[in-house]
Amino acid sequence: MGEKLGQRLDDVYEKFMEGSVSRRDFVKYLGLSGAALGLVGGPFGMIRNAMAAKSIRFDGWGGTVSEAFRKYAFKPFTDATGIKVIDGEFGNADSYLTRVKASYPPGGEYNLAHLSGVFDYKRYVDLGFDVVLDETKIPNLETVMPAIMEPYRAITNGKLSAVPYDYGLTTIAYNSKHVSDEKAEKLGAALLWDKDLKGKLGSWTDWRTNIWYAALKTGQDPNDIKDIKAVWAALKEQRGLIKKYWASGAEQMSLLANEEVYASIVWSGRVKTLQNQGHTHLKLLVPDGAFSWQECIFVMKGTNLDDAHKLLNYMLAPECAFAIASGQSYPPSLDPRKVKIPAEVSSLPGFDATGTLKGYKFANPGYWNGKQIEWAEKWDRIMAGK
Repeated sequence: MGEKLGQRLDDVYEKFMEGSVSRRDFVKYLGLSGAALGLVGGPFGMIRNAMAAKSIRFDGWGGTVSEAFRKYAFKPFTDATGIKVIDGEFGNADSYLTRVKASYPPGGEYNLAHLSGVFDYKRYVDLGFDVVLDETKIPNLETVMPAIMEPYRAITNGKLSAVPYDYGLTTIAYNSKHVSDEKAEKLGAALLWDKDLKGKLGSWTDWRTNIWYAALKTGQDPNDIKDIKAVWAALKEQRGLIKKYWASGAEQMSLLANEEVYASIVWSGRVKTLQNQGHTHLKLLVPDGAFSWQECIFVMKGTNLDDAHKLLNYMLAPECAFAIASGQSYPPSLDPRKVKIPAEVSSLPGFDATGTLKGYKFANPGYWNGKQIEWAEKWDRIMAGK
């Protein structure tokens, strides 16, 4: 009797993780089976281990993004497995990496991180913080776009130390009450240098983003800048026009919502969230060459891989991935050719209905990582007005 119930619980758990059984039905069955089994047995020691003091740490971008992960992934995952997700936040990828380096052993107290861009993936791999994920234990990975995984596999010899999870745009938003659509479209990236908006322009503190858009402003390919002096000159000129360099998604949203700035570098999903909150006068401008990015959930060396595999697979289940996508306003990495995408997700900024990501302009990781020390230091001086 116990053996059969244990096997049945295993089967129901697998269906739950695949998304074919709702959490409500799973929890109901879990309670019935637990009583019949005397709280023993089940998948990966389900009942026994669910009560154990297990935990895994996940660091993300804070604000509405972290809220979506907490609500739609971490809490239900903990309810289902007993594995607590310790939720940390950061606003800057460089400062977070500094924290990881300072931990002992390096990366030791950190487990999973919502990293931005393939260049961050390469940085962590080059530092030896990577693992090799067992993809057979993440069956939902089969639904992820191959095109979004290829850049990661190229860095780690066909293997993965992370799961690509979402993508979007770091682009420009403007307040249509103060900037006309015609003017925004005509100026493109140059809107961020519009002297009529002096004191009403915003940008991010990130060095890559500012250099990227200065390259566009000076007519250059951001992945192959030939005249860096022109870029520095443009950024120095812009410095006198900027009201605020924001340091977090929450600060970015506040500046736009309170109309402290009329145009700014933005994360596309944060603007979509503001629009959903009634700020319909805020519009996205996507100039040619806009900074496209993809984010991954990176697994640090030293992490309990069994727990990591379970959490990653849970988060890739369509029901979970779509809920998080709607909550954070960024499209998921799931392939629309393999999974039916709901309208509230396919309408998100930057969504690619083809599943190929062709036409998206991503940062070349080798190029940008090789410039970091020199360019980041120079950018910091310019941002400080020196």
